[in-house]
Amino acid sequence: MSSDKLGPLAKGRRVLATAWSWTTRLGEALLSTSWRLRRYLVRRLFSSLISVAGVVALTFVLLHLIPGDPVDNLLGEDARPQDKIELRRCMDLDQTLPVQFGRFVKSIFDGTLGYSCPDRKLTVAQRIKKALPPTVTLAVSAMAVALLLALPLGIVAALKARSRWDTILTGVALLGISMPAMWLGPMLLYLFYVLLPWFPGPGEDSGSLRGLVLPSVMLGTHLMAMLARMTRSSLLDTLSEDYVRTARAKGLAPWRVVLKHAMRNALLPVITVAGMQFGALLAGAVVTEKVFARPGLGTLLLEAIAQRDYRVVQGLTLVIAVMYVLINLIVDVMYAAVDPRIRV
Repeated sequence: MSSDKLGPLAKGRRVLATAWSWTTRLGEALLSTSWRLRRYLVRRLFSSLISVAGVVALTFVLLHLIPGDPVDNLLGEDARPQDKIELRRCMDLDQTLPVQFGRFVKSIFDGTLGYSCPDRKLTVAQRIKKALPPTVTLAVSAMAVALLLALPLGIVAALKARSRWDTILTGVALLGISMPAMWLGPMLLYLFYVLLPWFPGPGEDSGSLRGLVLPSVMLGTHLMAMLARMTRSSLLDTLSEDYVRTARAKGLAPWRVVLKHAMRNALLPVITVAGMQFGALLAGAVVTEKVFARPGLGTLLLEAIAQRDYRVVQGLTLVIAVMYVLINLIVDVMYAAVDPRIRV
């Protein structure tokens, strides 16, 4: 039976069964690891849960502090009083804030995240599920652009340290960090859509590879600049290590010394930061999707904010926060498993 045909109670049972399965797997993993790593993992899990709970509570409070009536925002001030009463009841606005928050928490555990009003055909979770793939695709593409540009720039800058090439590449990295995304996106459209019609414009071919190029460059430029500077710094430190000098003394080719010996250790902090920044790419996709009129979580979030759709905003904030915290948690645990100094 599909999940759409299940009732709230059956969905709640399915969510609890999935949570119990993951808890069991986590317990088995904890028993198979060292005591110090287990303690670190438990501490990070606890702090992650506190962070997500704080985001949920803070979002709920801030949404209800915004002045104005969401019912008037959705129906207009000239709507019939009966329609306003029905919509207010649908959005639980006729209840006290503690009751509203309790129902929102309940919707988290039953997996629906509530229903949008006045249209109750789709749950918030279903709307988010539909909007999630384009945003994830954009974030992965932006990460690929960032890594493909950052690693060569950082390697060349490190190998040509204190030279003209180093100065030029460092300037490119600083330029990438300094450019605001809201400025870069329109400039890319002006250059490669208006002057040089090489790529589609906003809302055109958003599902094709050509339509993904400019949004990926806009979203990944800042991360590219950050990773390029980190690659340069990390590789410079690694090239001065004794084992690198030993590899050179053995007569190995320069490219083999750099790529096989030095880069293996130099990439560890780069990959760590890249993994942690993936959650930031998901959050940063809001601006990119708006500029290029792309579907996704960002577009859905902006529409929900404009309509004062509390449940969609709360659900989206929760999903983005969970993804951000989960990615950071996975990266932290993997890094702690490799480097024992992190577990202290």
